[in-house]
Amino acid sequence: MSNIAIVFWSATGNTEAMADAVKAGAQEAGAEVSVFSASDFSADMVSDFDAIAFGCPAMGDEVLEEDEFQPMFDAALPVLNGKRAALFGSYGWGDGQWMRDWEGVCRAAGVELVCDSVIANDSPDDEAVAACKALGKALV
Repeated sequence: MSNIAIVFWSATGNTEAMADAVKAGAQEAGAEVSVFSASDFSADMVSDFDAIAFGCPAMGDEVLEEDEFQPMFDAALPVLNGKRAALFGSYGWGDGQWMRDWEGVCRAAGVELVCDSVIANDSPDDEAVAACKALGKALV
């Protein structure tokens, strides 16, 4: 059985709803799933999981949330080399540049992104929920 972590930050609940769908997909595929807010996850926990889904909305000028999520992710990044991972998040403006930048950072660090990232404009619609479930299954 795969042991999956879902680590996210959400201000409005949109990215949290996406995390719930990722969890459902991973569980449907038979994984054991642990869900963490960004403030409850640390780099020393990375080795406890077979794969990790990270979720964060676009903030400011299309960047990751800077007070909780970015510091946690920056600390975890050096130990994510070779780790299976996936990214998801919501946005309210822009065109998804924050996700493309985030994917680039992950690839440069050797993170194995197992599927296309999922982004949702504001609240995830049915298509985004289905994509998040597929993302969860891809981690397993």
